[in-house]
Amino acid sequence: MSEVKHERRTLRLSLYGSAVFVVLALIFAVLTHSDSILFDGIYSLISFSMALLTLKVAKMVQRPDDDVFHFGYSAIEPTLNLFKSIIIVITCVYAVVGAISRLLTGGNPALYELATIYGFISTLGCFVVAWVMFRRSRYYHSDLVKVDAKTWLVDGVLSAAILIGFLAAWWLSNSPWPHLAPIIDPLILIILGLSALPIPMKVMLHSLQEVVHKAPTSGIVEKIKNQLETSLHGIEYESIEVRVSKRGRGLYLLAHIIVSDEFNVSSVEDLDDIRSKSHRMLEELYENIVVDLVFVSNPKYAA
Repeated sequence: MSEVKHERRTLRLSLYGSAVFVVLALIFAVLTHSDSILFDGIYSLISFSMALLTLKVAKMVQRPDDDVFHFGYSAIEPTLNLFKSIIIVITCVYAVVGAISRLLTGGNPALYELATIYGFISTLGCFVVAWVMFRRSRYYHSDLVKVDAKTWLVDGVLSAAILIGFLAAWWLSNSPWPHLAPIIDPLILIILGLSALPIPMKVMLHSLQEVVHKAPTSGIVEKIKNQLETSLHGIEYESIEVRVSKRGRGLYLLAHIIVSDEFNVSSVEDLDDIRSKSHRMLEELYENIVVDLVFVSNPKYAA
C-alpha cells in the first residue's frame, strides 16, 4: 500500500474515532449535567470537523502545480493546521473563563458515578487511537497525521483528568465534606482548558512559521546544504548560498552556486546533469523536495 493510501486510511481512523467520541461525550454530558464532559464533547466535535477537512487536504496536497497554484498545494497543509490550532486555543480559553465564572457561583453538581464511567472509556479510547496514529506516522512523512495524533493525545489527557477529577468528586460526595463535590466539575474544566493549551499553541506557532515561509530548523538546512555540497563534488565553485522553505510535507530549495574562474561547462546539458545528480541525492533525504540550482559568477546575484 502506498504512503498516500496509508495516510488516508489513518486519517479515516481519526475521523471515525472523533465521530464516536462526539456522540459518547454529548450523551454523557446530558446524563451527568457535567460542563467538563460537555467541553470534552465540543473538543471532539472540533476534531471531527477538522478531520473532515484534513481528509480533503490530504488529497489536495498530492496534486501537482497548476495555473492556479504555481508552487503546488502543499501550503494548504500548514494553513489547515494553523486554523485547527487557533480554533482549539479559542475553545480552551472560552472554557476556562466559563469554568471560573461557574466556580465563583458555587460550582456545578453532577452525577459522578456516570461521569467516572465516561472518563474511563474516553481515556482508554483516546490513548489507543493516539498510539496507533503515532505508530503509523513513523512510516511516512505527514504533518497532518502527526498533528492529528497530538490532538488525540491531548484529548486523552483531558479525559484522564476528567476520570481522576470525578473519582475525587465521587469520594467527596460520600465523605464528611459533600459540599465540596460541586466545585470539582469547574475545577476539572479549568485544568482541562489550561493543560490543553500548550500543544495547540505550539502547533499554531509552527504552522504560522511555515505559512509565512520562515526557514525550517537549522538542522534541516544544514543537512540539505551538506548533501548538496556532496552532490557537487568535483565542480569548481567558491561558495553556495542556500535558501530553504518548508510548507507541510514539501521542501523548496533555492541554491545559488557561485562558481570559480576554473568552472567550465561545454553545454546547457552539462548543467542539467549537475542539477539532476543534486536532485537525486537530495531526494534521498527528503522525498518531497523541489530544487532550483542557479549558477552565477558574480556574488551580488546570490544575495
